Amino acid sequence: MTWLRAFGEVVRSGLTIEEARLEPLLALRTAAGVAIVIGPALWLVSPAYAASAALGAYSAGGATFQRTWRPRKVIALGAGAGLALSTFVGYLAAGRLVTFLPLLAVWAFVAGMAWAVGSTAGIVAATTIGSMLVTITLPTSVGRALEHAGVIALGGVVQAVLILLFPIRRWGAHRDALADALAAVADYARRLRHDPAAPFDPEPLMTARDAAAVTPSQARTRPPVLHGPRGLAERIRPVVAALADPDIGAPAEGPGRDRARELLDTAADVLDAAARSIRRGTPAEVPPRSTDVLRVDEEHEVLEGPARQAAERLVELLGEALEIAGSGGARGRTPTPPGPAGAQFLVRPTMFRLVPVVVRAVRRELRGDSPVFRHAVRLAAVATLGYLIAARLPLGHGYWAPIASVMVMRPDFHRTYARAVARLAGTLAGVALATGMVRALGPDAHVFGALAVVSAGLSYTLIRTGYAYSQCFTAAYVVFLLGMGGQAWEQTVPERVVLTLLGGALAMLAYVVFPAWETHRLPGRLADWLAASGRYAAAVLRSYAEPTREHRADMRRALLASREARAAWQEAYDRARQEPVRPRGLTSREAEEAQEALKGFGRAAMLMESHVPRADSRFVPEAERFAEALEADTAQAAVDVREHRNPDWGRVEEALHAWEGSGDRSPVVRRGAELQKRALEDLATAVSRTPLERDVGSAREEQRVRAAMAGEGTDQDPRPGVGDGDGERCASWSGK
Repeated sequence: MTWLRAFGEVVRSGLTIEEARLEPLLALRTAAGVAIVIGPALWLVSPAYAASAALGAYSAGGATFQRTWRPRKVIALGAGAGLALSTFVGYLAAGRLVTFLPLLAVWAFVAGMAWAVGSTAGIVAATTIGSMLVTITLPTSVGRALEHAGVIALGGVVQAVLILLFPIRRWGAHRDALADALAAVADYARRLRHDPAAPFDPEPLMTARDAAAVTPSQARTRPPVLHGPRGLAERIRPVVAALADPDIGAPAEGPGRDRARELLDTAADVLDAAARSIRRGTPAEVPPRSTDVLRVDEEHEVLEGPARQAAERLVELLGEALEIAGSGGARGRTPTPPGPAGAQFLVRPTMFRLVPVVVRAVRRELRGDSPVFRHAVRLAAVATLGYLIAARLPLGHGYWAPIASVMVMRPDFHRTYARAVARLAGTLAGVALATGMVRALGPDAHVFGALAVVSAGLSYTLIRTGYAYSQCFTAAYVVFLLGMGGQAWEQTVPERVVLTLLGGALAMLAYVVFPAWETHRLPGRLADWLAASGRYAAAVLRSYAEPTREHRADMRRALLASREARAAWQEAYDRARQEPVRPRGLTSREAEEAQEALKGFGRAAMLMESHVPRADSRFVPEAERFAEALEADTAQAAVDVREHRNPDWGRVEEALHAWEGSGDRSPVVRRGAELQKRALEDLATAVSRTPLERDVGSAREEQRVRAAMAGEGTDQDPRPGVGDGDGERCASWSGK
């Protein structure tokens, strides 16, 4: 993608209105928290204290709107504490540049590394940089600095108290995540009626799993309906795929296909009803015809063999879904998942036990090629440089430039540039709106305080519809706060616009100077996905070879690892498509073809998983040999993909050929193995280079190396295998 086209996509993305459900009650509660701290501070103390209190309450309230599964009152308290600490520490070092700039750089670097923990931590950490830059100008002594820090922390406490006293949709985000997972499987079942090879995005299931992880204290108060349905969605997904697949399920045409479509349509209706029941917490009605369709007539059932097994399994699972849909989440009526009591919920570490988890996550990202590490370096450099430049300009409020930079910067190119464009557009609109109101109303601190609260509420309301639209009212909120403090709009408005433009330009320039392009990481992401998929497929085959509980547990762990690797690939692939750089190692077409091949490989493993035998079923010893060959070849192929060599499936072909001569009669696993081999061949076709491409690449690299050696005055032979031994590696790297 060219820079011009990439910038067009950035502008379009930054100004797009995102379709999201508005939450006015949450916005009203959070805006009330801002009002509670602004009003008394303005009435009893001074506008400066009111500004500090507003900063803490506004930022802590905004943090509670981030996507997180922890209690929102904990997020509000944590954000308030972080803002207070940054304010006080910043004031202690603010007297001289020689002390403040190193502190700002270190603080910004740590805030950037917070992205290793997650987006919520990264965003909240970025707001603490803004707090450090703004509020250090308010206190006049250490005592006053402590007072301002306490007032800022009080804003977070007020937001937390309001969340505790006026809960709105408790467990609402968790309910939505689980309902979305069931609805995604329902949509998948409907698409399978017309396309037996329809793709499925596992992201809703991954999100539901994240939401299901709770602390022991949360587990005691979690609604019963949130305990079991996630596992139900996980089990139904491979069964509906196996039923619809013409290779191992219902026939492609005839009465069997009609019966499969009928079952798939009913499965979608039942799952949608269960999703509505969970989302709303009320019983949902299922059409009466669904019960009739789910009756399997022993004599007149048209499905046979594996298709009939899949149909019977689907009917059994949909019976559990019908019970969920009819219960409405009533206590004691929701089915609980099988297993020991200690395994009934996924454990999430408490805040104190989270410390070693955070340390390990940050340590993993402390490397030069990590996007998080490079983001932290950019953040530290831009914050200090922006502060220095703004301090030399004949403008007041120089902190606006570094604040604009740190608030728009993200670890990837597209979001950084899109947010920079959105922030500038939103700031211009918000400043123009607020300026007009300031001119019309005249100077009145109490009126400006009320308008600041209204602006905060509108900003919270639109926070999920797009950054530009939320930023519009955020800019108005800042103008009203400054007006409340007695700042003249003739001075603040031009300064805000110019410094916001400067901060956005610095953020965009920083990514050009020190990028973290995902395009260059695609071969590694693809290799990780291939290796993880190979382990998952091998684990499924071993469950056929020896169906034990341990092998089922291994299969589940391998499936989760494969999903994580696929999600990492998908994120890198989506970002790479928006980056203005040339592909290295994988062209866009090769990446797309490789992605489709690996999806087919994983789908074949999923189809086999739907028929994994029980512990008392007969073994399939041939599956063990094929599993070993598959795992070994995919692991080696992952290394080959990273080093830009052509993968080879010799062991897989040999094991499959030996399987053909064994006389085994396991149609599902045997057919699944053939589908996997075909998918691996498609992958090899996608990523392999022809002899002509290898020759051209070697010739070009040899010319480049020869020219470099001539410049250094050496006579070393640059041909592969001669001299330093790196020619063959370099030739393979430069093939594309």
